[in-house]
Amino acid sequence: MLKIFNTYTREKEEFKSIHPDQVNMYVCGPTVYNYIHIGNGRSIVAFDTIRRYLEYLGYDVKFVSNFTDVDDKMIKEAARENITVPEVADKFIKAFFEDIDELNVQRATVNPRATDNIPEIIEFIKVLIEKDYAYESDGDVFYRARKFKNYGKLSDMDIDQLVEGASEHIGEAEFDKKQDPIDFALWKAAKPGEINWDSPWGKGRPGWHIECSVMSTKYLGNNFDIHGGGQDLEFPHHENEIAQSEAETGEKFVNYWMHNGFVTVENNEKMSKSLGNFVTVHDLVKTTDPQVIRFFLSSTHYRRPLEYSKSNLQKAADNLDKIKTAYNNLSFRLKDASGAKDDTIADQISKITDDFKTAMNDDFNVQNGLTSIFELVTLANNYSSQEAVNEDNAKEILKAIETLAGIMGVKFNGQDELSDEIQSLVDQRDEARANKDFATSDKLRDQLKDMGVILEDTPQGTRWHIDD
Repeated sequence: MLKIFNTYTREKEEFKSIHPDQVNMYVCGPTVYNYIHIGNGRSIVAFDTIRRYLEYLGYDVKFVSNFTDVDDKMIKEAARENITVPEVADKFIKAFFEDIDELNVQRATVNPRATDNIPEIIEFIKVLIEKDYAYESDGDVFYRARKFKNYGKLSDMDIDQLVEGASEHIGEAEFDKKQDPIDFALWKAAKPGEINWDSPWGKGRPGWHIECSVMSTKYLGNNFDIHGGGQDLEFPHHENEIAQSEAETGEKFVNYWMHNGFVTVENNEKMSKSLGNFVTVHDLVKTTDPQVIRFFLSSTHYRRPLEYSKSNLQKAADNLDKIKTAYNNLSFRLKDASGAKDDTIADQISKITDDFKTAMNDDFNVQNGLTSIFELVTLANNYSSQEAVNEDNAKEILKAIETLAGIMGVKFNGQDELSDEIQSLVDQRDEARANKDFATSDKLRDQLKDMGVILEDTPQGTRWHIDD
């Protein structure tokens, strides 16, 4: 039985989807004015892992994740590059897909853009005004946050705290437009030279929060299963989404709210673009195996903070190497598989798989799930070291590793084919070892290592893998 920690109730709850065998899921995507950093990547990978596990359980997952392609940061970036806001969006959306492909993240079912939904946003705001949840003020439209009775519940804040906090951060011009400091913008009047759209309230553009309410309900319905994002989105973004959506539809917006922890750097500081302490995925994949980055991001429970450091990346690399080496070693044994079938292997795999599911059913506890994956690694290593192995048993173990580690985003491409030149060097080294010419053998091993081929001498022959 899968249980999910629901941020809204602060409790783990049994997961029950609205529609049998289907999960409708929305995860807030990036504002596309820059490359995604590791903090963004953590959220993307966490919810991709969650999605993969739901699919493993047999659910058909409709996964929607948006692009915020118009806001103040986009406008500033366009001015800095002397290009249009849509050109900025196109540039960084293209880079986004390149980066998530490197991290082996599945594409969303739908990636809607805010600017493609302006008519729907305007209609949504008109309904809120008609219901007296919103009001126009000198070309801007604001939402009456105090009118929504549960405002602050998701983020566990009370109205008085919100008023005090809002009063400290609102400029005088905006303060004069608002009826209440905690009211928030649904529509912003355009400043001279800014990108804009026509509306009943004059030329302008949507506020940040309204776009997700519109696009999530458009593609998933008024009430859907899971809404996710980083902890920093609990307030104000997700709090405002709930207020807007439930006021407009009259229905419960989301059944399960999920929020991932931050990526931290030195002094436990949150990684963010605004703090200038970020590392982009775009840059990191140039120097670090993307599979290692993915494994680093996916191997800590999604609600816990994750410390980014070179040493933690190296730990991820070492652990990933253990999984892949075990897999490759057992794959190598398929070449000489001739042993009798061991009927206990299937039982061992079944027990390990059940333990993995128990861990993941506890709010997607990947750390305990990894314990099960490494039990498979141990099984693979022990079995591959036997004098004789059975093809069916070996394939059972390999399939289990592929399946469970695949939920973490690990890819197994099988043994690469060596070029004729490299295969010739491997054969020459085997001959040198057979003739006890260890000087030549060591020289050829070093030469192959320089070419990126790592050799392992076993009783069953020479195994090799490409050094990533």
